[in-house]
Amino acid sequence: MFIEPFKVELWMNEWETQCTYNLAETCVASITVEELLSLSGRSGKDLSDLLPMKLGYGDIVGSPRLRSAIANLYADQHIDDITITHGTIAANMLVHKALVSKGDHVVSIVPTYQQHYSIPASIEASVTTLSLREENGFLPDLDRLRALVTPDTKLIALTNPNNPTGALIERPLLEEIVSIADSVGAYLLCDEVYRGTGQVGDGMAPSIADLYEKGISTAGMSKVFSLAGLRVGWVVAPKEVTEDILIHRDYDTISVGMINDYFAALALENADQLLARSQRITRENLAVLDTWIQNEPRVSWVKPRAGTTAMLKLDIPISSREFCIDLLQKTGVMLTPGDAFDMEGYARIGFANELETIEVGLQALSAYLQTTF
Repeated sequence: MFIEPFKVELWMNEWETQCTYNLAETCVASITVEELLSLSGRSGKDLSDLLPMKLGYGDIVGSPRLRSAIANLYADQHIDDITITHGTIAANMLVHKALVSKGDHVVSIVPTYQQHYSIPASIEASVTTLSLREENGFLPDLDRLRALVTPDTKLIALTNPNNPTGALIERPLLEEIVSIADSVGAYLLCDEVYRGTGQVGDGMAPSIADLYEKGISTAGMSKVFSLAGLRVGWVVAPKEVTEDILIHRDYDTISVGMINDYFAALALENADQLLARSQRITRENLAVLDTWIQNEPRVSWVKPRAGTTAMLKLDIPISSREFCIDLLQKTGVMLTPGDAFDMEGYARIGFANELETIEVGLQALSAYLQTTF
């Protein structure tokens, strides 16, 4: 089976260990086990729950404790609706493999995480993309979406909040997208790994799983919960989809590991504290980035309303890839070239790392722009 190379992951694999200032990072600044225990109201040295744990496979589909904690992140979901996976990346893969067959029609709203069009294309589905436009604030054009779906459309795939732009689809627009999907009987897959990072209020957008009977939500511990190293994600889906996912899951996953399951459950039982930390970091850092852009003549943007990333529009005479490589080699600052998202002329920046990294990295980026162009 042929599948297109995963452009953003190839970029990260090649350059992430070579940078000094990682402004390509998409996870909210990672926390230590000690910090997690402290946020949970425990001593930083209290690992007593782990000491008697026999390290077998554990609950194959995920412990009831973990799935209950995940269910609490949604308005109307039960533990039987939830499948535990190796990160959101495995959750997305399982949904596409379980739902999409050769010849099916899939609509993918782009730019997005490449899984959402390359996986169905590798299955020989007919994939149609709907491109988000800067002039629309990188929000989907509903008239264009209506024109793209057909009675043969099996799945519509999107990310919300959007990766890489940081655009946020709020409830009224989500409900219209649901109506469009429902009009042709299509499933609606929403990659919600950045859910909880809204810049105002409680930061939580509605989940598609709570809005639509054929809605499927994927998410995980990496971005907003700052625990990418646990490699825990999940799918929230209707019963018939969950049954198909579990059949496919048996071929590539036994369990996510008892220790990973334990720490993920502990974190999500204290989700309010972790979300508050992430929102503080992303809101403070975005304000710093906004000020920087206002004073940087070669850079413009659509300011993100959620997520941990933004697309910087560059006024430079070279390609985004040439720019990002030269920038990294000369300054140690890492961005992600726009061509990884088929958005030439842009670069993706992550703004959820430690504030010092953001500030020093932006200073170095400004100096590079001023002396190079």
